[in-house]
Amino acid sequence: MIPEEARKRLRRIFGKNYREDLPHLITHGSDATRIFFMPDAVAFAEEEAQVAETLKLANQFGFPVIPRGSGTGFSGGAVPVKGGLVLSLTKMRRLIIDQENMVAVTEPGVITEELQREAEKRGLFYPPDPASLKNSTIGGNLAENAGGPRCLKYGVTKNYVLGLRVVLPTGEVIELGRGLQKNVAGYDLLGLFVGSEGTLGVITKAWLRLIPKPQVQRSMRADFSSVSDASRAATAVLTSGILPSALEFVDQKSLQAVGEYLKIEIEAGASLIIQVDGDEGSVKNQIEKLQRIISGFSPLKMVVAEAPEDEEQVWKLRRSISPAINRLKPIKVNEDIVVPRSLIPEAVDFIYSLGEKYGLLVVVFGHMGDGNLHVNFMIEEDQREETEKAVEELFSWIIENGGAISGEHGIGITKAKFLRAQLGDEAYLLMKKIKNLLDPNGILNPGKLF
Repeated sequence: MIPEEARKRLRRIFGKNYREDLPHLITHGSDATRIFFMPDAVAFAEEEAQVAETLKLANQFGFPVIPRGSGTGFSGGAVPVKGGLVLSLTKMRRLIIDQENMVAVTEPGVITEELQREAEKRGLFYPPDPASLKNSTIGGNLAENAGGPRCLKYGVTKNYVLGLRVVLPTGEVIELGRGLQKNVAGYDLLGLFVGSEGTLGVITKAWLRLIPKPQVQRSMRADFSSVSDASRAATAVLTSGILPSALEFVDQKSLQAVGEYLKIEIEAGASLIIQVDGDEGSVKNQIEKLQRIISGFSPLKMVVAEAPEDEEQVWKLRRSISPAINRLKPIKVNEDIVVPRSLIPEAVDFIYSLGEKYGLLVVVFGHMGDGNLHVNFMIEEDQREETEKAVEELFSWIIENGGAISGEHGIGITKAKFLRAQLGDEAYLLMKKIKNLLDPNGILNPGKLF
């Protein structure tokens, strides 16, 4: 609970941007997981000074503060598990594109797609492309170290962070790096805060690296009779000297759901969607080489985008997966895992065996190029207990086989009980020491990770 004296001060700090009405409390109590906890209040920051004052106040009165962007996360990282104040950063929307230095200077509330669009107007490119890019904020992307299909070639969010301004849990403000393309002075504190899920500080400004926009991009889709064939074809592509900008995998159940959703016929055991980019000549050569490589693995069908509208059609299948599978069952439990690419067929078989064991419908798709699969348990309300058991078995198998329990969704609350097994005792305890050092009173986003 937030004491009344603290509430009075919060009203002075935020004015009309401080809310305790039920509609605001309800809409800020959950994220994409649909897990709900009721906050005591919601405040919308417009300036860094408000964030710093709020955290100092929280330390004085001992109430939790939960930083939040658009609430598109899949691990419960922005839900107020212990009540307190949800601190929304969506009103901090300032954005500058420094074309000469190829740097974006952005506040945390800027929408990912807006940053990409503004960069591309100037012939520049910001590659990270999470599926939620039309809604997710840069602050949320930084907190979760967001990825997306293009991270195969271009890397994840952390690979584009040149500098940050961060309000520490005790209210002090630090500035790290600014917009320099090279800076190796001291420890890599930027890496500490990116992906920290709002537990170590509140990011109020970021300097992000931009690169030249590729001249051309082209995509193709290849259908196969089995996951094994698709996986072997993907490995052949990635060892051929071609590095696609994206290499996506779609399983049979996803294809069936999309076929029904789009009212098209898709007969395949698995599909690959591959995108390459660069100058016109190199892209043409890469597509021709891809066709030759994939032909060696007996594809059922190959479709190559010859025009922009064809490009749209190739990716329409991938973008339609989520709305298509959401129609299968009322509840989706969405996990993301990472395995070595060579283990993908074995991992998919194991995932399907869990579905059979516990009587669950399981759908698998994701980023085959980097081994990051999205495992979706489509369930009824009365199947939650079986789903929890299946997820526990899945994560145990992943860890035993050298994989990771999260590739881009973070840990939050949904995977917290598995983090120690993933990291090992010493690394896990070191992380807790860092948290306690920076947040001695445990006020910032409590209940996450640990």
